[in-house]
Amino acid sequence: MSNTLITVDELAEAMLSSRPPAVLDVRWQLGRDDGAQQYREGHLPGSVYVDLDTELAAPGSPERGRHPLPDVADLQAAARRWGVDALAPVVVYDDNGGMSAARAWWLLRWGGVADVKILDGGLDAWREAGMRLSKGDAKPRTGTVVLTGGGLPAVDIDDVTGTDALLLDARAAERFRGDVEPIDPRPGHIPGATNAPTADNLVDGRFRTADELRSRFTDLGVDGHRDVIVYCGSGVTAAHQIAALEHAGFRAALYPGSYSQWSSDPERDVEVG
Repeated sequence: MSNTLITVDELAEAMLSSRPPAVLDVRWQLGRDDGAQQYREGHLPGSVYVDLDTELAAPGSPERGRHPLPDVADLQAAARRWGVDALAPVVVYDDNGGMSAARAWWLLRWGGVADVKILDGGLDAWREAGMRLSKGDAKPRTGTVVLTGGGLPAVDIDDVTGTDALLLDARAAERFRGDVEPIDPRPGHIPGATNAPTADNLVDGRFRTADELRSRFTDLGVDGHRDVIVYCGSGVTAAHQIAALEHAGFRAALYPGSYSQWSSDPERDVEVG
């Protein structure tokens, strides 16, 4: 059994146990705001909708990036609204290969929740298994979780400048090269970074096997000794990369400000190509 991922069968069994997990629906995609509506039209029974923009991030700004880390107190209040209890397991899912659910996975692990897993294959895997869906809004009781922060490593913009760590850019190759830049101020990437598109962690919407991911990251220069820092546009898909690295047996730090913060600072150089 993976420490990072959970299958549909494992989740169904856990839901019927004496210690069922809190299940969180984290449907979100850049440029869309209909995640809550999609959730109401059909979600895993008992799952609670989580708004990535307002509950999994502090308000964005050029100085901090589009999705800064929320304050621990704010994250704890949100997690209690979702029904997360102290020492209880949590499962997160979405309909996009775990790309947004991984943000909740990372934040809760960072906050201090030890047992958080991503539903591999997400909503599609649940449907394909013939499992039922619920509609409307779930109304969980208030949880008791206590969050502390610091459970997973994170770095700030000054830590990234001139770092000796292996710096992985989780964005698509065309954004890394600077061919296109749909949202951030300057095209390109942080100098010295290596492109490692998050989409390559998946096959048909599911995570590659641990062995396949280990081979992928080894080829990119991850060796288990050198520090690894991951960034993306705003710290969302980078969390997916960190989940994939953990599934492969590696540890990495998140740069939450990511390229949205870096490219907004005219004092920071960018590379293209």
